[in-house]
Amino acid sequence: MATSRETEALANQIDAIRADMQNLTSTVSRIANAQVNRAQGKAMETAQEAGDAIKRNPLQAVAIAAGLGFLLGVFTRR
Repeated sequence: MATSRETEALANQIDAIRADMQNLTSTVSRIANAQVNRAQGKAMETAQEAGDAIKRNPLQAVAIAAGLGFLLGVFTRR
């Protein structure tokens, strides 16, 4: 049967594991938030670049959009 000392040691280990898990969760959360912010920034930058490209070449943009629409229509009919 476990002694009081062994029970206390086990409880301390469980508390240490719980604290480690909380720290790990916090670290993973911070890393994930940083990655989301970085991805959002990159998406905004890419959208701005696409808008600029459309303004520089409006006819080409319309032709590309029409071509993609045609291809999408062909693929969805099947």
